[in-house]
Amino acid sequence: MIIDEEARKRSTGHELGCELSAISADELRHRISLLETEIDRIRAEIDRKEAGRKAADSLFGPRS
Repeated sequence: MIIDEEARKRSTGHELGCELSAISADELRHRISLLETEIDRIRAEIDRKEAGRKAADSLFGPRS
């Protein structure tokens, strides 16, 4: 049945502060994996932005 299949699908995300008691350990591990991947993506973007800032500072001097 389609409804049962939809209920079994994993969540595609995680809402900060959501209730965790009804979520299985496997699903919690899956959410941790998703969040760690997102953290890595955010850190990479921070590094990219900081490198751009350093390049600009080397050309134009630091901002006051």
